Amino acid sequence: MTFRTLAPLFGAALFLAPTLAQAEDDWIAKQSPKSVADTVAALTAAIEKAGAKVALTLDHQANAKSAGMELPATTVVIFGNPKLGTPLMQENRRIALDLPQKMLVWDEDGQTMVGYLEPEELAERYDIDDDAEPVEAMEKALDKLSDAAIAE
Repeated sequence: MTFRTLAPLFGAALFLAPTLAQAEDDWIAKQSPKSVADTVAALTAAIEKAGAKVALTLDHQANAKSAGMELPATTVVIFGNPKLGTPLMQENRRIALDLPQKMLVWDEDGQTMVGYLEPEELAERYDIDDDAEPVEAMEKALDKLSDAAIAE
């Protein structure tokens, strides 16, 4: 399948993401006082400062525009740190499908939001103890990174 084939599915998922962030306990969402672009820049800087690596910054708004469609600012930052991810993959290699970690930065009715799936949800999905040290370390890292992204 190509990206163009999957684009409608991504769009649907992104459309539902704000609702999930408000309705589900397994999604963390925070408001940012900055624009989407400035929040993404702050997030990527925080990731690199923390010693992790940004694998990809995916601008869904630009991709939609290239297909002749409109989408409010919507960017996914994909990043990881082998020190956190590898122990989880050692427990259950299938979790590699959800790693490296992702954060969504999007415009919701003029308000910039930063969101991510709670690591405990990933642990549960792959039958990993949610109190395991790597899961707790990931929770702390994502909280710290998202706080850095939204800091003024």
